Amino acid sequence: MWKEIVSFFDGSPAKLKVARLMVELGFSINADGKIICGQVEITDSGLARAAGTDRRVVRDTIKDIMSDPRMRTIFLGLKPAGSFLKDIAPTLGYGVVEIRARPEAVGVIAKATSYISEAGVGIRQILAEDPDLNPDPKLLIITERQVPGEVVTNLLKIPTVTKVALS
Repeated sequence: MWKEIVSFFDGSPAKLKVARLMVELGFSINADGKIICGQVEITDSGLARAAGTDRRVVRDTIKDIMSDPRMRTIFLGLKPAGSFLKDIAPTLGYGVVEIRARPEAVGVIAKATSYISEAGVGIRQILAEDPDLNPDPKLLIITERQVPGEVVTNLLKIPTVTKVALS
């Protein structure tokens, strides 16, 4: 999907910045051409400030998206992922496991969750960053408590994993 969006906005880096921010935040467009997050309307000027561009660029981006059937389908269908607990996990007594692996890696989530569950630690949330959107994607796993050290040792044995950090 991201490669299609990049190709669509080829030659318009400011519009691509707007589209990227919309995808990252799960902002969609409703049938009236309004930017929304769930049921909340997002102003053009608010999105422009966040993207470091002008509100007219935001409006032009939306017009371009709405004029193309494929882009329209994509952006009408985006949904926000919901709250993510990473930054408040320690306050809640949860653990955070951050795993970096080669972007083309297959099976990292399956192996990682297997090692964590074998240690008797419950998983609250998982977020895997899209390697097409992020040049250094990470897998973030929020656990019900800190994972024991042997889990980190096992995670580092996964062939495509390059780094594991706990917080």
